[in-house]
Amino acid sequence: MNKQALVELVQGKLGGTKVQAEEIVDAIFDAIIGTMKKGEDVSIAGFGIFSVKARAARMARNPKTGEQVKVAATTVPKFRAAKALKDAVK
Repeated sequence: MNKQALVELVQGKLGGTKVQAEEIVDAIFDAIIGTMKKGEDVSIAGFGIFSVKARAARMARNPKTGEQVKVAATTVPKFRAAKALKDAVK
């Protein structure tokens, strides 16, 4: 499923136009992204938890040349699936 399929699903459930359904889907994604930018978690009961994880700076190795390369510290998004979602997918 991609974003367009999700928009069509929302339109089918709520009615209205595709433009309205796309605005709803975009608003949900924007809310999740905005909250994660603040460093906060987004917890959706029965689905999972979106969070932000800090990765420390480290040394890595270029597999082609064997040369050591410094990798800068960064933050990355993380998702932990809820038990209900794990059970539904089994």
